[in-house]
Amino acid sequence: MVGRGQAEEQVRAPKGRGRPRSFDRATALEKALMAFWEHGYEATSVSDLTRIMGIGAPSLYAAFGDKRTLFEEVVRVYADTHGAFVGRALAEEPTARAAVERTLREAAVAYTDPAHPYGCLVVHAATNCTSPEIEELLRERRNGNIAALASRIRADVAAGRLPAGTDATTLARHTGAMIQGMSQQARDGASREELEALAEIAKAIWPRD
Repeated sequence: MVGRGQAEEQVRAPKGRGRPRSFDRATALEKALMAFWEHGYEATSVSDLTRIMGIGAPSLYAAFGDKRTLFEEVVRVYADTHGAFVGRALAEEPTARAAVERTLREAAVAYTDPAHPYGCLVVHAATNCTSPEIEELLRERRNGNIAALASRIRADVAAGRLPAGTDATTLARHTGAMIQGMSQQARDGASREELEALAEIAKAIWPRD
């Protein structure tokens, strides 16, 4: 997550004719995040980014590297801010079931918040992407969340909080499918209330402890 010191950092373009242009790095990064979230990696060009971020191409390259490097930083920031609710639920809830219920409720809220693009950046930003590296970056994020949940489910099975025959991998993948489906539904116009209703239905498939 971008810290306060970084947020206040002033990045300057390379010296040239006239006065060097300065900008707030964290603000520019958040603008890039919103662009990638709305349009995806492939459809967001460097010229789009410089216009949206309010900086020149030399400043962008000097501060963030190339487009791919910028996107990688955007994904890290997204995971620590807009998408952090998944990790928080796993860390703070006493059981895997409670963590999943909280995650789905919060996804319904986050994915339909009009303050930013609908859905999830990690789910949608590589749609129609021709860069295998970008596809793999987001795939690893999605699979990492599923693996973390599966590990938590196995821990609950071992502790007797879930039945011994519980298929942790399948149950975790079902949750992943719900999260990704809710993200697409939000982009297709589903309301918070409609997604919350889906979250309630998803609870029913969990085995009773």
